Amino acid sequence: MAPVAVDPAGVAGPTQNQARGRHWRQTSPGRYVPSEVDGQVVEQRIVEQAGRIRSYGAVTGWAALRWHGATFFDGTSAGGQAQLPVPHVVHSKLRPDPRFTLTEEQLSCTEWSWVEGLPVTTVQRALFDEVRRIDSVREKANAISMAAAARLISVRLFATYVALRGPWTGIQGARDAARLAVDGCRSPQEFRMYLVWRLDAELSMPLLNREVYDLDGNLIGIPDLLDVEAGLVGEYQGEDHKDGQQHRDDVEREERFRDHGLEFFEVVGGDLARRQLVVDRMRHARARAKFLPPESRAWTLDPPPWRPRPETVHEYLVRTGRADTLWRS
Repeated sequence: MAPVAVDPAGVAGPTQNQARGRHWRQTSPGRYVPSEVDGQVVEQRIVEQAGRIRSYGAVTGWAALRWHGATFFDGTSAGGQAQLPVPHVVHSKLRPDPRFTLTEEQLSCTEWSWVEGLPVTTVQRALFDEVRRIDSVREKANAISMAAAARLISVRLFATYVALRGPWTGIQGARDAARLAVDGCRSPQEFRMYLVWRLDAELSMPLLNREVYDLDGNLIGIPDLLDVEAGLVGEYQGEDHKDGQQHRDDVEREERFRDHGLEFFEVVGGDLARRQLVVDRMRHARARAKFLPPESRAWTLDPPPWRPRPETVHEYLVRTGRADTLWRS
């Protein structure tokens, strides 16, 4: 619900007396929503703080990405324990408030637009601002990969964007992160596992979320990580995979991989906080793998004729005509 101003008639908004009562909640100077509106819902937080923008400016960073549809940008940090303020690019002074942040950096008229009633920056500008907010280059790359997972942009398009951008604060970190990011991951934890594989274990580039078939064309599974040379599958399992049907499905999928000659390792829960443990698990699993030549494998990456090859993010954006639009904006 969008915040409203005081209305002396009490029609379009609360009267002065109502605004001071328990049935209304102030979201910013002069703006209110009914008290029963849940201000903890991330989209509501974005709407409320966007109401501060009275002149030229837009919501940016994680909040703009969320508004564009990237659900992994949930407005929290510290493992979901703390709320992030809603970031703005505004060319006017606003009263400080911990619920939002403000920058007065340049904002071209081509870098923002109205989306479902809110002024928000374009995908690449929002991602650029979010990446520069984050300290760790790994987490910067994670943000890029999650925007790609939402099919808002591809890593290639973002890399081009930052390569051609001028000497802005944080530009080098954004360029470094673009070199680490990938299109293929589907969750933040999955991407962190991939980085341990590449950076800490120093293993070769795997395939990510590629369909694996048996020789009769039946789908075996879609592993998070696949080392084709070794014949090794890696999976990240979150907290929701511990019990019930999801756990049974995971066990059955692992059995299918092993039955077709693929070695398997799993990363769960808090394992990623202990990188050396994960590195050792990856290397030991790879040492156990069979390293079979293609002609001796009981599995293949080639889909049967009735199943098209999975489409990359960049191909999707080009096919839907969004690549040029993203670049022009």
